[in-house]
Amino acid sequence: MLEKFFCAPKTLRRLRAGPSGPYVDGFADALVCAGYSDATALRYLRAAAHLGCFVQRVGADLADVDALTLEAFARHFPHCRCRQSNGGSTGYHAYFGAKLFQRHLVQLGICRACKDIDQGVVEPQLVMAFREWLQVHRGASQPTVRLYARGATELIKELGEDVSAWNVRAVRDFVIGRAAQCGIGTTQKRITSLRSFLRYLNFSGGSDIDLAAAVPAIASWRLARLPRCLSEDEVARLIATCDGTTAQQVRDRSILLLLARLGLRAGDLAQLRLGDIDWRGGTLLVAGKGRYQVRLPLPQDVGDALLRYLDDRLKIDCSDRVFLRITAPVGPFKSGDGVSSVVKHALQRAGIKSPAKGAHLLRHTAATQMLRHGVPLDQIGLVLRHRSIDMTAYYAKVDIALLRSIAQPWPEVHS
Repeated sequence: MLEKFFCAPKTLRRLRAGPSGPYVDGFADALVCAGYSDATALRYLRAAAHLGCFVQRVGADLADVDALTLEAFARHFPHCRCRQSNGGSTGYHAYFGAKLFQRHLVQLGICRACKDIDQGVVEPQLVMAFREWLQVHRGASQPTVRLYARGATELIKELGEDVSAWNVRAVRDFVIGRAAQCGIGTTQKRITSLRSFLRYLNFSGGSDIDLAAAVPAIASWRLARLPRCLSEDEVARLIATCDGTTAQQVRDRSILLLLARLGLRAGDLAQLRLGDIDWRGGTLLVAGKGRYQVRLPLPQDVGDALLRYLDDRLKIDCSDRVFLRITAPVGPFKSGDGVSSVVKHALQRAGIKSPAKGAHLLRHTAATQMLRHGVPLDQIGLVLRHRSIDMTAYYAKVDIALLRSIAQPWPEVHS
């Protein structure tokens, strides 16, 4: 496979020599399968050979390559005199190519997987148990687990690992102190995570009292503003930005239609699998928060766009996820952030100015459009998978004309 990128016999012999030599052909295959361009793959292959040369010079072996070795490799660039680096790039491309090569060696069983050296403080045992509880008993997603574990770790670091010594005042002071250092959105997320952790402590017997009640609420009138949404004309302009035949346009069109018609969350699409689509019944199985599953009808235009995308979709044996990244490394979205990025770039292309930029904007749009077309709130709640009608009632405010017809005049004040 190296012949795809290099033609000079001297270069081929040099790349296949040294500690990295036996593995560079397989690494080249992996780069091609991951969708890297020829120019990028060429740089990464040179970096793989360079890494082997560096490891040999410091008296180590490829099996010993870890995060510390990669960092030392990056520091080696300014004064590099390695023969294998001849013609290769230094800096970002060489470092990232070396990281990819190390991961390739891990998959082959040559060296052990390593964690990044900047991952931070090791979590306390109590937080690890909290993580497991969230996943097993609450069905929390990985982003939620990470967020909640971060808040629990901060609390333990501040108050100590002896939970029995915690009291109401200490917990309240911690929350108020952190609230003064960040915005309202971050504070609300921290409050939610801390309440969950403190309830877990009481449930598991770690604390005799329920300290979750000690976490103060932060004033935020969520219902004081109208839902952020797009008009029907703006939705049409947004989808029209994906008219075309390229792989990215076809994929993005199906994503936007699913978000705008069914009000799905970004994470719903990131986790959607091929087996979740029932073509015969015309339905889509969606698993949302807390493993809550529901089958939603698949509109005709959405189904057509999805079929067109799947016909051209890259065939990846290791994944049955519906939506894949277009740029290398090709594979499923790691989280809903990739889906929100699709919406953000489509908004920019359409020239639509909106205070919200992510996928949730289209979820709000789908709800408000259903309401304007006369769909009852309880049915909208079923589509959006709300557990409380109060959540769906938030969208009742979008019918401004109806609100004006029932609004009472403000009484005059007589002196």
